[in-house]
Amino acid sequence: MPSLAATATTITIYVCLFLVVLAAVTLGYALLCWLYPFSPCRRCHGTGRHHRPCRHCDGTGRTIRPGRHALNYLRALHDKGTR
Repeated sequence: MPSLAATATTITIYVCLFLVVLAAVTLGYALLCWLYPFSPCRRCHGTGRHHRPCRHCDGTGRTIRPGRHALNYLRALHDKGTR
């Protein structure tokens, strides 16, 4: 029966590399959401107007990033649980 040790090692390296890249991307996005919680509104492209004042961003031209929504939710959940 042939040994598959070399194949298993190669797959393990790829899995580890994938996990490292995934962790780097996740931490990078979390840092981006922490430093810059707002992004330009997708509907009005950051102008604050979409024929009229934009209803999506209330005319500010900026909306909260989805990752920041998640961070705010986790912080509120933590605060609620520690009181």
